[in-house]
This record gives sequence, C-alpha cells and structure tokens, in this order.
Amino acid sequence: MTAMSTRVKVAVAAGSAVLLGAVAAGYAAVAAEPAPPPAAVGAATVTLDAGPRLLTITDRHVAAVALADPAGTRAVSTVECLRVYAAAGTGVCLAPENAWSYQVVVLDRALRRTRAFRIPGLPNRARVSASGRMVSWTTFVGGDSYTASGFSTRTGILDTRTGATVMSLEDFAVTRDGRPYRNADVNFWGVTFAADDTVFYATMSTGGKRYLVRGDVAARAVTTLKENVECPSLSPDGRRIAFKQAIDADPAKGWRLSVLDLDTMRVRATAEPASVDDQAAWLDDGTLAYTLRGDDGHPDVWAVPADGTGRPRLLVPGAESPSPLT
Repeated sequence: MTAMSTRVKVAVAAGSAVLLGAVAAGYAAVAAEPAPPPAAVGAATVTLDAGPRLLTITDRHVAAVALADPAGTRAVSTVECLRVYAAAGTGVCLAPENAWSYQVVVLDRALRRTRAFRIPGLPNRARVSASGRMVSWTTFVGGDSYTASGFSTRTGILDTRTGATVMSLEDFAVTRDGRPYRNADVNFWGVTFAADDTVFYATMSTGGKRYLVRGDVAARAVTTLKENVECPSLSPDGRRIAFKQAIDADPAKGWRLSVLDLDTMRVRATAEPASVDDQAAWLDDGTLAYTLRGDDGHPDVWAVPADGTGRPRLLVPGAESPSPLT
C-alpha cells in the first residue's frame, strides 16, 4: 500500500471516529497486534542522550532514528513500551507488566529502570517535562458508571526528584469559567508541562464538553481556558499549544490537528487533512510530529508545519509515539 492510499483511508476512517469507550477498546486490540518490522534495523544502542534524533516505538519496542534521515536505519532496543516520551535524559514508558496490567516505568538515559509502579487501565498518553523532572501518563479505565460509554480516563503526575506522586488529577480543585466546579463526571488526559515544572496544561472533560485547562502542581488546582481542545502539546517557546480539535465540537466526526496561540487564543488548523487522534510532539518551534494509523491499524509517524502552511510528509514508517531527543 502506498503512503498516499494509506492517508486517504485514514482520513475516511477517521470521519466515523467513535466515542471514548470504543476508542479504548480499539486501542487494546491494536496494541495486542505487533506492527510489521521496519525496513532496516540497526544494532546501535538506543539511549536518551540529546542529539538530532527521534525516539519512537517500533513493534512495541523503544527505537531511535536520525532526524536527518528518519526513514532510514533505526536502532531498536529490547525495552517494550506502548507509549514512550523522553526529555533531558529521562524517559517514561507505559509498559506491560503482564497480560492484564500495565506500569509506569521511569527510564534513565541508558534505558535502565529507575522507578516502576502499576497503573489501572490501558496506556494512552505519556509526557516528560523539558527538564526531565516531571512525568505524566494517561490511561483509559473501564467501569466508571457515570460515563455513558463505561470508560473514563485516569491521569497522574510524578515528580522524579522528590518522588511526590499524583495518581489522579481528579483530586485537584477545578475552576470553570471563573467559578469553583465539582462534578462526578470530570476526566483529565494529555498533560504537557511548562518550563517551570509547576505549570501544566491538559484536557478536562465534563458535561459533554472538553476544555483546555491550565494547572498548577503545587497548588493542586486547574482552571479552564478554552473549549474543544484535546491532547495539548506546549511548544518549546511556551507560546503555542498544538492540539486535536474535534470537528464541529463532535469527536465522533474526527479531529483536526491545530495550533492555539496562548497570547491571542486564536486557533489555526494545520495542513494535515486526516483525523489525528494523537498528542502531537514539537520537533522544533515550527514542526509537529504525530501518529496516523492505516486501515490495518498499523502506525506511521508524520510531520507537518505548525503554522498552517506546507503539506504533511511521512517521517518514520512503521512507528508511533514520537519524541524528539534534542
């Protein structure tokens, strides 16, 4: 199948995107089936050392490729993850513990485990702050009766320096539209950290709406900023947020990869026409990387300019969960 035909089928399939619970169930099925091996696999050791490289997952294993030749030979480690992200020599891996449970695993620059603990649900998102100090994860969790789909999300944060752990952002105080807010249906996902390791952004859902929230780890509080913002990713300069915007505010119609200017709160869609169900990563201040899945469920990493110009390009075939090692 050509890259273009795959993209067309992705776009068509995304138009009939299902609700959260069905997405979680579909993810579990895809995660259980390994992707085809890459065209070329090298024997080089994978590390989290800074350099012009891109960390990804290939066939459920942590891999790295040169940004100068991302479709070329890649090094693949023995470390198994369903989601991975890294910064400043610290990695987070959402890894299988056994056939039925998963762990958050913190990795050092040599991919050695420094900390691990069990988390509920199916791995979905993972992030590390630019300093390498703060780690976050999101999982899909079944069985919460207040959700129509039977699924909710669970998002936590770990301070790797102090060991302080927030197992669920649902314990944080919420201010919505300037007023204190509480509701049993509140869910969070997709954390991205600011440079000070205290401020973060995330998605909060409640009452059938999804909000961008600005959070404070120390204050254990979040405040809503804007509706219809999911899976935020803060730019290296801290001024913009890449996110997936539900078409007509309805996730069942798919998402447009877009960018929010935090100074003006204006949104600009990127040139990516396919539905992007991912938390994009910034390769630099002007380029986004993200995962698209073909009709067979297997992933590729694509890139597109963040300013709405240009066109998407295939970056790393047969890979997912991109994280720049810069």
